[in-house]
Amino acid sequence: MHFCSSVRHSGFVQLPHPTTGDMFDSPVPPGSGWPGDPATAATAVAGSAAQVRRLASDATTLEQLDAEVSVCRACPRLVTWREEVAVTKRKSFADQPYWGRPAPGWGATRPRVMIVGLAPAAQGANRTGRIFTGDRSGDFLFAALHRTGLANQATSVDSADGLQLFDTRMAAAVRCAPPGNAPTPAERATCAPWLEAEWRMIVDDVRVVVALGGFAWRAAMDMVGTRPKPAPKFGHGATATLTTPHGEVTLLGCYHPSQQNTFTGRLTEAMLDDLFHTAKRLAAGNERTG
Repeated sequence: MHFCSSVRHSGFVQLPHPTTGDMFDSPVPPGSGWPGDPATAATAVAGSAAQVRRLASDATTLEQLDAEVSVCRACPRLVTWREEVAVTKRKSFADQPYWGRPAPGWGATRPRVMIVGLAPAAQGANRTGRIFTGDRSGDFLFAALHRTGLANQATSVDSADGLQLFDTRMAAAVRCAPPGNAPTPAERATCAPWLEAEWRMIVDDVRVVVALGGFAWRAAMDMVGTRPKPAPKFGHGATATLTTPHGEVTLLGCYHPSQQNTFTGRLTEAMLDDLFHTAKRLAAGNERTG
């Protein structure tokens, strides 16, 4: 690890990345060398819901999609909030640069398991640039993925920590950290085309979609493009078979690994391990029909 003092650049205070030691502004400009940054200074930027729909529809690769997601500015309230957090910072992370941009999906490019969450955490993915990384929810989640053979390590510190997912990809339904962890209906609708485009690119491989929480459960059905009637109810361990033009997909519900759930025992390590063992077994056994 490199250790550097902060420097001023272009009117901002640059700080060293906690692993690489490279200096960055907060928020991080695209193409400046942040580990895992998929964008460049030339990446197209969506500034409205209509532009999100157009760019998502036109994207042809995951690399292109991830880059365009990572620079999106279509929701003014979310842009203001994520960048304010990146500047003010939490005291415990005051010596670090903050990503301060939308968090794209990441993991396997041909996954059999897709994990869908709600939105990045203000001091987690909004700081590190990788979904579920750098907060206690991520610690709980990735430890379970490691125990069940879906990740190469149990720790999730930052985007340069060497973490890899096996046959698994994860993304948030809303890509920017929202105030109070509560995106508005309009913000959810604006962001939805990104997730739908991501699904379009991996649909041939995915057999199981794990939804972390009730909103992710509904977002996953919208992503897949089918809502059975009556609509299946969310619950931990709940399953639903979603029939699509590409075949059948199993939707698997999981309590969100929030501190509220893990500290109270509503979600335990054993419960999460059992669920991911189930996801892994279903992913290996599901044969597409249709």
